[in-house]
Amino acid sequence: MSSKPEAAEVLEALRTAVSAVSELDFGGMSNEDRLRVLRELESVTRTQASIAHEVLYLFAQQRVPGEFGGEHSHQVVADALRINRTDAKRRFNTAEDLASRRSFTGEPLEPELPATATAVREGVLGDGHVQVIRSFLQHLPAAVDAGTREQAEAQLAGFAATMRPDELKKIADRLAAYLNPDGEFSDDDRARQRGIWLGRQGPDLMSSINGLIDPELRAYLEPIFAKLAAPGMCNPDDEAPTVDGEPNEDEVKRDTRSMGQRQHDAVKAMCRSLLASRELGQHRGLPVTVILSTTLRELIDLAGPAATAGGALLPMPDLIRLAAHAQHYLTVFDDVDGRPLYLGRSKRIASPDQRTVLHARDVGCSFPGCNVPGYLAEAHHVREWADGGPTDIDNLTSVCPQHHKLAGRSPDQWYTSAGPRSRTRWHPPVHVDPRQRPRINHFHHPAEVLVSETTDDPP
Repeated sequence: MSSKPEAAEVLEALRTAVSAVSELDFGGMSNEDRLRVLRELESVTRTQASIAHEVLYLFAQQRVPGEFGGEHSHQVVADALRINRTDAKRRFNTAEDLASRRSFTGEPLEPELPATATAVREGVLGDGHVQVIRSFLQHLPAAVDAGTREQAEAQLAGFAATMRPDELKKIADRLAAYLNPDGEFSDDDRARQRGIWLGRQGPDLMSSINGLIDPELRAYLEPIFAKLAAPGMCNPDDEAPTVDGEPNEDEVKRDTRSMGQRQHDAVKAMCRSLLASRELGQHRGLPVTVILSTTLRELIDLAGPAATAGGALLPMPDLIRLAAHAQHYLTVFDDVDGRPLYLGRSKRIASPDQRTVLHARDVGCSFPGCNVPGYLAEAHHVREWADGGPTDIDNLTSVCPQHHKLAGRSPDQWYTSAGPRSRTRWHPPVHVDPRQRPRINHFHHPAEVLVSETTDDPP
C-alpha cells in the first residue's frame, strides 16, 4: 500500500508548475490559444477551491477554541491569509456545504450539496455559481421537502456547467417560483430572512444600510414615518427643526428633501430622542449614549473627524451639533503623546468614568487584529491585578469577551504590556510564536500606521 505524499512536496510542485506557466510565451499565442489557457487556469482555480473547502472544514472541526490566538476559526484564517473576516466567514460557510463529511461512527457522508461539490471538484463551477445555488436553497420555504431540494440542487448544478452566474440566477429565480407558485411563506420563513446590516463607512464617511424587515417592524415604521418624515418635519436645514406638533406652512415650503432623505432624518431624530430619554439604561456599566474622542488641536481647528467607541468617524461640525441635543461623552487627549486624563482606582473593578475613557482612547478591542468596537469590550489590567497592577487608566485596556479569555499568566495564555501612545502590546504564548514577539492592534487607529513614531512597532 503506497503512502500518501507529503504536503510540503506537493505544494512545492504546485508552486513550480505555476511558475512554469507564468513563463509561457503568451505574446506568441493566438487569441484562440489564450482563451484555452484562460479556460484551463479557471478550471484549475476552481478545483483548488474544492481542496480549500476540505481543508477549511477539517480546520474548523478539529481546531481547539483559543488555538492560534482566536476563538473563531474564520478570524484565525482571515488573519493568516490577510483577507476580510466576512470573506473568511463566507468561505467557511461554503465549505460546510461542499466538503466531505463523516458520521459519528466514522463512515463517509456526501456533502450537503453533492452535485455542486462534484462540479466544483471537476473545475466546472466557480464561486459565483456556488453562491447562486446556496442562496436559492437558503431562500426556499421550509415547506419544500428534502427530496425536492436535492433534485433542484442537482438541476441547477447541471445548468451551471454551461452558464454564467447571472444567467444561472435567472433560472434559479424561475425555479423558485415554480416550487412556490403561490408565494406562500410561513412566519418561520420570514423570521429566518430578517436582518439589518450597517455597512462600512466610505471615504465621505457615509455608510450603506440594507436588509429585510418583518411585517411587524414595518407596521411600527409606517406611522412613525407618516409623522416624522412628513414635509417640514425633522429638517436639519431649519434652525430649530420641528419634532413635536405640526410644521408650519413656511417650513413645509422650504423643505426640498426627497422622501428618502426625510425618512433618513426621521430615523436620526428617533435615535437622538431615544438616547436623550435615558430609557435604555446601562450597557456594560455605562449609560447607553454616544462616546466620542478627539484631540484638543482638532477641536480648536475644527479639523479631522472624531472617533466613536463603535469605531465610526464623525466630522467635527457634526460632533458639535450632536453635543447640543443629548448627554454624550467627549474625551479630549493631549496631542503629543495621546495620554488621557489620569483616573486612578484602588479597587479591581474599573469605574464608569474609566470605562468611558477606555472607550474613547482604545475605540475597540486592543487584541491584535480584532475589529470588535469599544461598545462591546471589557476592561482588562495590562499588568495583572494579581501581580500588583493598579486599576489606573494607564494600566487598563479594552478587550472583547472572547479575547479576554485568552489573557492571563499561564504559559498557554497571552500577556500584555504597555506600548507607545497608550497602546497595549500583546505577547503571544510560545505555541503561537516561539519568540513571543509583541503585537499591537492598529485596526481601530489606522492613522498611527502612517506616523513615523509607530511604524517601527510590531504589527
